[in-house]
Parts: sequence; C-alpha cells; structure tokens
Amino acid sequence: MISHRLYLPSAIVLASFQCVTLAAVPDFNGDIAPILVKRCLECHNEREAAGGLTLTTRDSVLLGGDSGEVIVPRRPDQSLLIERITNGEMPPPKQGKSQPLPTGEIELLSAWIASGAEWPTERALDLYEATNEVRAGRDWWSLKPVVNPVVPRVNDQHDLHPIDTFIRSRLEKEGLVSALPADRRTLLRRTYVDVIGMPPSAEQLGDFLADDAPDAWERVVDELLASPQYGVRWARYWLDLVRYADTCGYERDQDKPNVWRYRDWVVRSLNEDKPYDQFVIEQLAGDEIRDRDEQSVIATGFLRLGTWNDEPNDPHEYKFERLEDMVHATSSAFMGLTVKCARCHDHKFDPILQLDYYRMAAAFWAGPIEPRDRSLLGGPSSDELGFEDVFGWTDLSPDSKPLRLLKKGDPKRPLDEVVPAHLSTIPAIHREFESPPNGSKTTQRRLQLARWITDPENPLTARVFVNRLWQHHFGEGLVRSVNNFGFRGDLPTHPELLDWLAADFVAGGWKVKRMHKQILMSRTYCQSSLHPQQEAYSERDFTNRLWWRANRRRLDAEALRDAMLAASGEIDLKLGGPSFKPTISEEALEGLSRKSSAWEASGGQEQLRRSLYIYAKRGLLTPLMTTFDFADTTLPCGQRDVTTAPTQALALLNNSFVHNRSRSVARRVLARTSGADDVVGQIRLAWQLTLGREPDEYETSLAAQHIAAQRTRFKSDDSFLALTSLCHVLLNSNEFIYVD
Repeated sequence: MISHRLYLPSAIVLASFQCVTLAAVPDFNGDIAPILVKRCLECHNEREAAGGLTLTTRDSVLLGGDSGEVIVPRRPDQSLLIERITNGEMPPPKQGKSQPLPTGEIELLSAWIASGAEWPTERALDLYEATNEVRAGRDWWSLKPVVNPVVPRVNDQHDLHPIDTFIRSRLEKEGLVSALPADRRTLLRRTYVDVIGMPPSAEQLGDFLADDAPDAWERVVDELLASPQYGVRWARYWLDLVRYADTCGYERDQDKPNVWRYRDWVVRSLNEDKPYDQFVIEQLAGDEIRDRDEQSVIATGFLRLGTWNDEPNDPHEYKFERLEDMVHATSSAFMGLTVKCARCHDHKFDPILQLDYYRMAAAFWAGPIEPRDRSLLGGPSSDELGFEDVFGWTDLSPDSKPLRLLKKGDPKRPLDEVVPAHLSTIPAIHREFESPPNGSKTTQRRLQLARWITDPENPLTARVFVNRLWQHHFGEGLVRSVNNFGFRGDLPTHPELLDWLAADFVAGGWKVKRMHKQILMSRTYCQSSLHPQQEAYSERDFTNRLWWRANRRRLDAEALRDAMLAASGEIDLKLGGPSFKPTISEEALEGLSRKSSAWEASGGQEQLRRSLYIYAKRGLLTPLMTTFDFADTTLPCGQRDVTTAPTQALALLNNSFVHNRSRSVARRVLARTSGADDVVGQIRLAWQLTLGREPDEYETSLAAQHIAAQRTRFKSDDSFLALTSLCHVLLNSNEFIYVD
C-alpha cells in the first residue's frame, strides 16, 4: 500500500525492492556505512545537519529532517533518501557539476532499506572513521604508527647501507639498476653545496682527489657537518619554512626589532646539533620550559615571524587572522598538515575537525592577541618576556579567556566554548590540556602542545622532518608534497624507507647531524646524475621517483650568490648579527614611497657576507634573489619553486653584483699569475677559481680566442677588461650554476 507521498522510483529501486529476497542482505558495516560516510556525512552530521537531517545514528536517520522522514524501512519506493539520490538532487552538485552515485551504491542502499534498514545497536557513523576515495580517515598512512620495518634482502647485499637496500629492492622489482657512482670531483662539489652551501675550492678538490684512504669520504662528511657554515646553509631552509622576514609587511612594513636573533638561534642550534625534539619545544614554548633562558625565549620568536598589521580594519577579526597564522605555521612546519583549512568547517580531505582547529588555537589564546600598544608590534613587552631586546612570545596570564568555535570561521558568529586539547586526528595520543600548576605565569598549553608534537608516538613529526632532510639532499622528498602529508598530498615513493629513517631518527635521540650522515654515506646519494640507460629509464620514470640516478639541480638564490663571492675570494664568513642591506638599483626603488629613505645600503664589506644575512624586507625583497626563486615570506614555504625564465639569464648577464664579482675574479687571477702575457696561466686559474678544475685544450683555445677578441673590441692592450669578460662568461655557465 502506497502512502500519501507518491514517488516514482527508478527501475533500479524497483529491481532492488523486488529482488531483495533473492539477493544477499547488504552488510551495514561493510556495504552501507562506507557509502553514508563517503557521500552524505560531510553535510548531514551532528553539528551541520543540512536540511535538519543527521545521518550518524539509526535514531537520527529515522527521525528525518525538515522534509520529514527520509527512510521507510522495507519500502525504498517510499523513501525520500532514495528519491533524492535517483533524481540527481543528492549529493548536491559541486562547482556546477552533478555527482550522481554509482549504480552499484544506489542498489545497495535500496536493498538495505528493502531488507529493513538494520543498523547495529550503538553504532555511530564518523566522517573520518576510515579512508575512502573522497577523503582520508584516521587510518591514513601518515597517521598510522611508525613501525621500524625489516630491511629487505637484495642481490649483492654485502656491505650495503640500509637506505640502498630499500632503494635497490624497489629497483630490482622494476627490473632497473642504479646509476654508477659519481666521479669524485662531482660528488665533492655536490656535497659541499648540500651541506655548507658553497662549492669546494680548487685546493680542497685537489686534496680529496689525492686522498686514497678508505675513510676519505667519511672524513669529508664529518668535516662539513662540523663546519660553522653548515648551520648557515641549513638555517635557510628552516627560515623559509617558518616565514622569516625582517619586517612586518603591510603598508608600513616596520622592522621587527632584533628578529635577527631568532635567525642566529637557528644557526647556533643546528651547529650545536640540538636534538630536534628540543628544537621544536623551544620554538613553541621556550618561555615555559623549566630551564628557560634568554636563548630559549628568543626561540619563541617563531610565533611572531608572520606579517603584522598595526591598523587592521577590524581588530576583533584580525586577532583570529593572527591565530590562523600561528596554527598554520605550527601544523605545517612540524607535522605537515594543513590544519588551518578547518577554521571554517571540518577539513574536506583530512581527518581534522573544525573543533580540532580551535582546540589547537587555544594553545596561543592567552598571548597578546588583543590589540595593544602599536610599539609592541603585536607581541609582549620586554618586562613580560623577562629579557631586554628579545623578540619573542609569552602568555600574559596563566588564565585565558574562553575561546569559542566560530560558525564558518566568522568572529561575529561564536558558538560553543572550546575545551583546549590536542588534535583528535591521532586518537592514541589525543587528550585535553591540563591546567597550569600553581605559581605558573603562563597557561602551559604551548608546552603541552610541543610535547605532544614531539611525543615519539606522534607518527607525523619524525616522518615529516626526515622527509625534509631527504628533500634537500636529493632535490625531492620521499613524499614530494613536503608540507602536506594529507589526502591531497603525494604518497611516499618508498614508505618503508621513510619509516626506517623516522624510527632511526627517534632512536638516535633526534640528532640531526647523525641523520645527515646516514643519507650522505649511502650509495644512493653518491650515484651519478647520468645513467647508461638514461633515455629508456626516463620513459618509465621521468621524475625519478625510484631514485635510479641523482637529480641535477640548479643552485638556489643564496648558494648562487655565495658561490660567486667564494670564487672572487671576497666572501665574509662571519656568523650572526643584524642583517645587511645590499645595493638595489634606482629602478627597483622607483615604486616605493619615500624612495630616498626607504632603503639605505649597508657598507661595502657588510655586503660581502653570506646571503642568509640579507635583509628581507617584505615590501622589497632583493631583486637578484627573487629572480632566482627566493621564498615567499608571508606563508610557510617547504619547497621553493624552481623556474626557468629569461629574467634569470638577463640578471646574470647584466646585474651589477655579478659584474662586480667578475671583476674581482679577474683581479684575483691577475694577482696570482705572472703577467699580462700569461694568457694560458690566466685561463687555467680562472677555471680553477670558478669551476674547480683545469680547462681542457679545446676550452683553453676558445678562452684564448675570447680574450683576444675582447681586447680588440675594447681597443685596449689592458688584459683586465678582456679577462673580466671571460670570468663573466664562466660565472654565467651551466657548470657554475648547476650541481650534478
């Protein structure tokens, strides 16, 4: 008997209804729950309940929504749920495109209703209970515990590094073999640039090539990791990740006073090999740890590195923008998750509730979020920090005003008060924050958050960091989306290797230099970028996801500039201190207000310092650096773009910094050769200083012809201008700009 609501079910529904007695009754957990979770629960959950309908429990389903009951057990032909699905209304269109359910899923739902719509007692559906093709669940690969895998067996196992065993095992399955080892000169240059950000000198190359001892390579690795310049090189990667700049951005773009001390803290921490878990804790809560000191409070400058607006249109709304910046920097840098996407709604792709976003944001809520004295630039005062001249962060009280979840992220639409807690994304270590102990000056929430992030049971932290190490040594990570270990990110090329590295990292006391050495001592790192089967292998694996060869890489902006200074012998390797301002052309200053005072270049000697120390003004980043893909300073940057643009060639040909280095190389050559007529000697030394090797006969002949032609062009017997031209050619060459 048909009720007063007359529906016209599809043939699919009728067939399912008529044949239910003949077919197997669908299993709720295996067949029905995955469909409801995947297709319906995003909009019909206990908090959102679109159309007044919640589909998380049997009672809520039978209760129906604003349109009445949606399921009539044993009558799919009278069930509104089936009607809306079959006529294409549900799921609703996305971006103007309909998304009808597959026929098989409609048949299962119809058969389930026809069989009585059984639902296990106390079974509640959860949007993130399991991964499906639409979104990740809490069983997503990166959220599972790190398990130290068994090192696989491969052919020629003897004396093989575990890293190589994992790589070779996969190659053998694919019928591929690794490239041959790189020649020693190429390997040394690659490693110098990787570890300290500068190429080796001709003398250093010569010493290594002449060293036949079995431990020669290991000694090079140890020496480079012990160099103070290691911290300078690897600090740059971290500064990209934490959106470091020397100014606030926005219209006034004020200086962040003493922010450079945070940069010095990063360099020092890396050089001292501070355990990574402590490195994380100090940045989030260096003011809350028991043995706090000036350096640990400087580390909390991490939380203040974002942009800051002293005149927001809506101060109340702006404090939530600042919270978002802190949550985003923290979650992406340390955990490779985009938690900020859950500010307005449950995350579309990852198991992060909107509630989780506010739980995490509550860790920062007791700080100086409210509008205060502009001179403080949105942070605490020196008295509140306990130290003078420190650009850091602290809570203003051990108590915190309630933080409420915001409907659609709108500060004008507050909902329920949030209980501060860790992300529910990792259930095994999910817990609420504890109240601060008596006498505490802060809430201690940031310290609890930091300890949760560095908990050995947190599966993300070690995986994310060892992946960053791999990325900067090989050009790509094992997970290529280095800041996104979620559903929309890349899957790991070698998940077992990633877990082996992560487990080894934690077991080794979170020591970073130890992990560098693990990678650098592997044959995979030491292999050539050329392969005898290059063309055939590239057709099968063009992006080298199997690591069958080394990746050829262009020097990044800092390494390129520093290499030029090293070649000219001018580089100042002094560590620490305030940033310097390089000379910038008048044309680049043209768009600034107050041009005459907006940029005052530092003294000449200061401008010869390493590129890490260049003053990063958000409103005027150094043109030479941005031309070669300097990082965006407004958001965490886990991996820079690598572009190829005509402006790069033009900058190398015409930029005054590059021309000045060419002149300096030429002066250095002339000072160390026997005179203007010693053209061959000049050519040999120019090659040694710039490329670290001797020129061959053909190169020597071409270079001599170039010098002769330039002398004619310049109408001068003065060898300096012609030699400068040759040096400029070498600084523009691919061999100088790229690392094999």
